Amino acid sequence: MKKALIAATAAALLSGSVLAYAAGPGPGAGPAGGPPAQQGETPPRWKPSPEDRAALMDARIAALKTGLKLTPDQEKLWPSVETALRDMAKDGAARRQAMMEQRRQGADKPDAIARMRLQADMMTQRAADLTKVADAAQPLYQTLSEGQKNRLQILLKEEFRPLGGPGGPGGPGKGHGPHRG
Repeated sequence: MKKALIAATAAALLSGSVLAYAAGPGPGAGPAGGPPAQQGETPPRWKPSPEDRAALMDARIAALKTGLKLTPDQEKLWPSVETALRDMAKDGAARRQAMMEQRRQGADKPDAIARMRLQADMMTQRAADLTKVADAAQPLYQTLSEGQKNRLQILLKEEFRPLGGPGGPGGPGKGHGPHRG
């Protein structure tokens, strides 16, 4: 049960390529430093660079660790969790890079069945990554107080929801955080 909870919370942290999506400009905002978009125009969406993704991952991991307020004994268990999270992000970035490279090389657009198989392969790879995170987090999770476990759930549920995914901009709930509407 605890292993499933850890896997679910890790999935919430990094699911849907957390680092692949970032908030675009607000309604009516133009390109960076440019005039506002005209009515009916869609402003260009910001695409994070690898450096941006790394900085965002650093910030998310730091926020998670800070929010847990680990004890000195728990601090000793943190490095394996952080390594597993970073490895998972690195694997996801490599998969995204490979897909972008295929598109750049003009690969044929996959048909419906090929897309299903591609999705299945990606889910299998993510499942393996999540299992590694769960395995690394299990010893730490067993030492968390009830308060830390509650904060963990809140941090992962509210703060680390991928933008553009469920509950993110454009998804069900049209926003994220405690005031979703």
